[in-house]
Amino acid sequence: MTSFREYSPKFFDAMKNYSASQFAKDAVSGVIVAIIALPLSIALALASGVGPEEGIYTAIFAGFVISFLGGSTVQIAGPTAAFATIVAGIVAQKGMAGLSLATIMAGIILVIMGFLRFGNLIRFIPYTITTGFTLGIALTIVIGQLKDFFGLTFTHSPVETMEKLKECINCASTFNAQALLIGLLSLAILIIGGKLLKKVPPSLIAVIVGIVVVKAAKMDVKTIGDLYTISGGLPKPALPAFSPSLVIDLLPNAFTIAVLAAIESLLSCVVADGMAGSRHKPNAELIAQGAGNVVSALFGGIPATGAIARTAANIKNGGRTPVAGMVHSIVLVLILVVLMPYASLIPMPTIAAILFMVAYNMSGWKACFSLVKASPKSDIAVFSITLFLTVMFDLVVAIEVGIVLAALLFLMRMANVTEVKSWNNIDEHNDPDAIHLKDVPKETLVYEITGPMFFAASDKLMGLNATDGIKSVIVRMRSVPAMDITALRALRNMKNAYEAKGITLILSHVQEQPFHMMEKAGFVAELGQEHFCANIDASIEHAKIVNAK
Repeated sequence: MTSFREYSPKFFDAMKNYSASQFAKDAVSGVIVAIIALPLSIALALASGVGPEEGIYTAIFAGFVISFLGGSTVQIAGPTAAFATIVAGIVAQKGMAGLSLATIMAGIILVIMGFLRFGNLIRFIPYTITTGFTLGIALTIVIGQLKDFFGLTFTHSPVETMEKLKECINCASTFNAQALLIGLLSLAILIIGGKLLKKVPPSLIAVIVGIVVVKAAKMDVKTIGDLYTISGGLPKPALPAFSPSLVIDLLPNAFTIAVLAAIESLLSCVVADGMAGSRHKPNAELIAQGAGNVVSALFGGIPATGAIARTAANIKNGGRTPVAGMVHSIVLVLILVVLMPYASLIPMPTIAAILFMVAYNMSGWKACFSLVKASPKSDIAVFSITLFLTVMFDLVVAIEVGIVLAALLFLMRMANVTEVKSWNNIDEHNDPDAIHLKDVPKETLVYEITGPMFFAASDKLMGLNATDGIKSVIVRMRSVPAMDITALRALRNMKNAYEAKGITLILSHVQEQPFHMMEKAGFVAELGQEHFCANIDASIEHAKIVNAK
């Protein structure tokens, strides 16, 4: 019963005590969030290298499925800035069919992650990595929008971020002052409107004002219609063509999309819980994210995840159940059918300005500044390398290298925490078990291990030497919470070396996990159960018996 509740959608929990008054609040919030989502979905789709409709499809289909099946009562899902760089890269190399396949694969991975209860494991992604690639994504979005903001004309279509920046510099002479004017006007509306307006989305006002000014003044500014063909109908579901080689080729991208979707959606859920006083189900949310991404790809959409800004807007406007997210998707369907052809009039500098604000809001520059100011040099290095690789190469490389570096640093720190000391070198102040209070036989050495015994620290066992005349060695393990097979192998080698010299190894106060591992590996039988003692006093008494033989 508990397992079923862990995976059951929050929608069904919310329906148990649902009321007409709550539906009214959810409906109003859903409409407002849809209005907010419209320009953002279009802008994020264009930043991802696809058409404006794909962004709306994503918000409609993925948004509805994730709200219906999700583990949060207030989550709003759709396209987000986190995917823009990786999606653009996939589209440039593999086309829309490759993106659809990668998204479906990512969805399947997310569903598997949910059923394997990985929802609580996402927190093990280091903060330095998430902060580094988030700032990196923000910078790539800004660089990618310089062309449209300044009205530049490129000689070719670069894919990589640094290639785009280089092309901007090379094509600086094609600068369009009218485009920059519209971009600055839109940016001013977004900044000022964000501070003054509470009910009307500033991005919607920026879009309307941009269209009116460009049309009224007959300005020479590129619009969405100049670059894309827009239709207002709903797409039909279709499976992308695939082959085993393409699946293998797209697997790293699919894993990156899945990890990003998991991190961002669960982070959004945590923020939402704090705002709404709710409690999400992380594994149900992962399954919903997976299903939503599969459906999004089948209907021509792009990767989706929980959107923190839209989720926060939902909560602030009274949305408290998944119905609000479902209404948001239905309203977007109506907008797609009725108003989508007018999207062709939106100026590209306005889209760039909207994305500048998205990048600024997601960058977390204050958190980055605090991290650099207060963190150890090793953490700063992981953050900087992840940021550098995200901007210079791509997100797949950045996450892979970042996680490997963070894991190595963690192992180094844990290895440094593990200590092996002779009792003669241990601080005896305020220790009731200090060596001067114990009657330790002269033929016995006592060592104490503090910290986990694992492969990175196993070499420290080599320091447990025994000189001539020693008949027994006590290794105290009261402060060893965990042990791995490499450390056990080192301990076995040490035991064999002692036996060759006629020395008996005695283990004191072995905790549950290490003892279970030793027992399972047959080490308890090899050493002898009698050489495992409950505490240091019992170990010393046993050593006296061993020495007397």
